[in-house]
Amino acid sequence: MLLQNLSLLSLVLGSYAAILQPFFSDVTTFDPSTSKELLALHKKLVKIESISDNELEVGTWLASYLEDNGFTVEKQEVAKDRYNLLAYGSKRDTTILLSSHIDTVPPYWPYYYNETTDIIGGRGSVDAKASVAAQILAVMGLDKDSEAKILRDDISLLFVVGEETGGEGMKAFSSWEKRPQYDIVIFGEPTEGKLVCGHKGILGFELHATGKAAHSGYPWLGVSANDILVEALGALLELRQHLPWSEKYGNTTMNFGRIQGGVAANVVAETASAKIATRLAAGTPKVVQGLIINATKDVKARAQKQGGDLEFDWSGNGYGPVDIDCDIEGFEKLTVNYGTDVPNLKGDFRRYLYGPGNIFVAHSDHEALKRKELEQAVLDYRRLIIQASKMEPKKQGSDVDGEQVEL
Repeated sequence: MLLQNLSLLSLVLGSYAAILQPFFSDVTTFDPSTSKELLALHKKLVKIESISDNELEVGTWLASYLEDNGFTVEKQEVAKDRYNLLAYGSKRDTTILLSSHIDTVPPYWPYYYNETTDIIGGRGSVDAKASVAAQILAVMGLDKDSEAKILRDDISLLFVVGEETGGEGMKAFSSWEKRPQYDIVIFGEPTEGKLVCGHKGILGFELHATGKAAHSGYPWLGVSANDILVEALGALLELRQHLPWSEKYGNTTMNFGRIQGGVAANVVAETASAKIATRLAAGTPKVVQGLIINATKDVKARAQKQGGDLEFDWSGNGYGPVDIDCDIEGFEKLTVNYGTDVPNLKGDFRRYLYGPGNIFVAHSDHEALKRKELEQAVLDYRRLIIQASKMEPKKQGSDVDGEQVEL
């Protein structure tokens, strides 16, 4: 959008939003035909396995569904057989974008719907195919009201691949030369039906210890990589108590996710490694990286003196805490500890994070949500669209994260 048109567009949308606000705020029931379509769409999405790197089938089906319902759909290739989907109505350059992801974590769990309890489950039923289905029905529903149609024509949908494995889909869209610029972006993730005011940052890294193999009966002839790694992890356990914190996000946490080393009990280990995820409540990846290096420098020095070594792999892209707009009335608010695609889409725009379901069951073997949560999300996305459209566009250059560090 051209800057000179932003204030006029905001005024127009604000006028329509003022008209529409009472209509949507008073909606307390869900019409049967929309409910049936929502459940069918959600069911189909969940039934198609789409673990990260295997999103082709679900993306192909979803593109066809959107086209059948009047959307123009563009496929952006991210990698071989992996595509983001950008869908829009009468125009490509819209003010508002709704986005979620179509990939899931492993393993696949089949879809089920218990009509007695109204509980719907399966892999992706919460994270994040509930958001995908609810966003689509929310936008399609705007067509049913003549006053809301102006908003419907100014909304696009973006469904990306690879959110669960580093966000390569959103990063590809962000750097895409053909991508439009938006004033408002609403991201979909499981937030318990609440509006998120921010989430922790992340710093992922690997530790690699090297030693010298020998017979375990003569350990002095070798250097144990396992011993080096265990000592380094001990230093990080101590550091965990002294990482940056903040009032908003609480404590920075460090999880030792995967540890492996050696080849057999009777062999002094030649190699060992650990994969670690740090959730940043304050500071920057660079600050925390410095603390980690400093905490393990003596371990590294001793290992090198013995003929071994300790090295870090910082190849994972980290980021600090992410503040998110939550200046919409009528929603409960919270902060979350998980990462999202929000920081992966660059630009000056208002960003909101909302979705049905609870992160506590996402990624588990009992991932599920209630039917009423799914239906309420459709109404809430509509309400969020309308109220967000009344907000003034973000000033250029305001997309700069503040830094709050308490050690």
